[in-house]
Amino acid sequence: MRNFGLLPMIDGSKPPVLRDARQITLVGANGAGKTRFMKALMERLPGRAYYLSALSASFPEKKPSQLPGSVDDLYAERVRTKPYMRMDAVSELDKLGYMLVIDEFEHLLQLKARSLGGDVPVSDAPTRLDRLMALWQRIFPGSEILHEAGRLLFANDSGDDPVTALTLSQGEKAVFYYIAATLYAMPGAVIFIDSPTLFLHTAILNTLWNAIEELRPDCTFVYNTVDPDFVNSRTDNVCIWIRSYDAGLKAWDYSVLDYAHITDDLFVDIIGSRKPVLFVEGDASHSIDARLYTLVFSDFTVRPLGSCNKVIETTRTFSDLKRLHHLDSHGIVDRDRRTDSEVGYLRRKNIFVPDVAEVENIFLTEGVMRAMARLRGKDADRVVSRVKQNVIKQFSKQHAAQALQHVRHQMKRSVETKIDARFTCITALETHIRQLIDKLRPREIYNSLLQEFRQMIDTRDYGGILRVFNHKPMLTDSAVAPLLGYETAEQYIGGVIAALKRGGPAARELRLAIKNCFGLDMDGHSPLPSDDNVKKQDATAPGTAGFPFAPKREYEPRYKKNRKNRAGKRKNGATKC
Repeated sequence: MRNFGLLPMIDGSKPPVLRDARQITLVGANGAGKTRFMKALMERLPGRAYYLSALSASFPEKKPSQLPGSVDDLYAERVRTKPYMRMDAVSELDKLGYMLVIDEFEHLLQLKARSLGGDVPVSDAPTRLDRLMALWQRIFPGSEILHEAGRLLFANDSGDDPVTALTLSQGEKAVFYYIAATLYAMPGAVIFIDSPTLFLHTAILNTLWNAIEELRPDCTFVYNTVDPDFVNSRTDNVCIWIRSYDAGLKAWDYSVLDYAHITDDLFVDIIGSRKPVLFVEGDASHSIDARLYTLVFSDFTVRPLGSCNKVIETTRTFSDLKRLHHLDSHGIVDRDRRTDSEVGYLRRKNIFVPDVAEVENIFLTEGVMRAMARLRGKDADRVVSRVKQNVIKQFSKQHAAQALQHVRHQMKRSVETKIDARFTCITALETHIRQLIDKLRPREIYNSLLQEFRQMIDTRDYGGILRVFNHKPMLTDSAVAPLLGYETAEQYIGGVIAALKRGGPAARELRLAIKNCFGLDMDGHSPLPSDDNVKKQDATAPGTAGFPFAPKREYEPRYKKNRKNRAGKRKNGATKC
């Protein structure tokens, strides 16, 4: 029987009942009350609760466990009832080793008695030591456990002499402890494991715990862990997210998660923090995004996801699932070549979009450059003036190519949207595609962008250029690094990161300058409207990105006229399939 009720809830609602539970994982932030939750569950299961912790298993115990059926309790019983049981064990690991040897000794005595004609029943099933030795060799190929002169020895194929359990590595001690202790759990036990990944290499985790669970199919395993990979490795898992504990009420704020909504480690990784979540592009080790935004948005748990589409989709998913986790979730994506309509749409979806084309351009904003110039003892006016001059010069050379790339982006989104319409036959689709060039009018948009970009150059609109200029080598071409005393652009980026890490006035100035790129103040507040306050007039493109296509604006009258003409043609049967 694996059904048992959970603990009181802060909101006073009826606690859930877990039915036929096989694997349970307790997750949550540090200090949220996971360990207290686990111990309270154990108190509600007298005679069934069985606690394991590899952290303390190999060290001398200050106070043996009082839980009925625990390793300490079993050892004490054997000391009382077995006159040949050694009494000098000081740790759970020692006690397990002694019990395994004594149990094996008694089994062999029974076999001898039967072989001499005695009427002694002896089980044909493998002993605990047999099962331990078999699983040990499965986890550590080439190694084996020997029993010699009343003690257990461990040997491997290195050629070294066998060693005692005391000289094993912490990982090997943990494996021995978990296997042996599980074998001694009472029938139908609920086995509580604190930090099941501690001391263990990731290469053996799944194999070990799958095999241990197979050893005891009659038991329920409850894991208290902060490792998202381990949570995902449990295939029959009930995940309980513990958010907080109220000592006065002796109740918890927790949820039994509908974990199937998210298939990777993301959900469990995020709920390990009580901060709001910020999804960003790139990866944790190489991209600028994660390194920079972790320091700028220190009140967030920053999680890099790779592509911008993944950031947008995940932010939307977490917002949809807020009833489960109650975390505020936001995203950051580069502006790239998105239109104002696209940017507005994303911002209303809790996705921050900077007023620069890409993350590298943040390091070229005037606020960041001035802060770094003061920090480096440079003339801030001279640095800013020279960099602006270089960036505008580069943009003047490439503005036509940049306009073309912007048009390409808009056409791609518009085509995706327009072809996604319903068509009654292939002829209608072909007719629609032939008319796309007139509907999309790429040259008209291109000429308009050219005029806009030329005006930016003529008026030296530096902020506008940073907003539309996607050019990865621009940090190098701008000469900002040597002007600030760095040899390379990478060193300049590293300098900004280091200044943010050190803290102080310079870090505060940098943080404010970068947040201003997102329309945020120092506290991270945004004047942007939310979806709740905006009429849902944005049409969105198909696919995972969820981008709206450009608003119709001056095209609206012509669009309505064309729609009316098409309706008339369909009525008169002009379009035949």
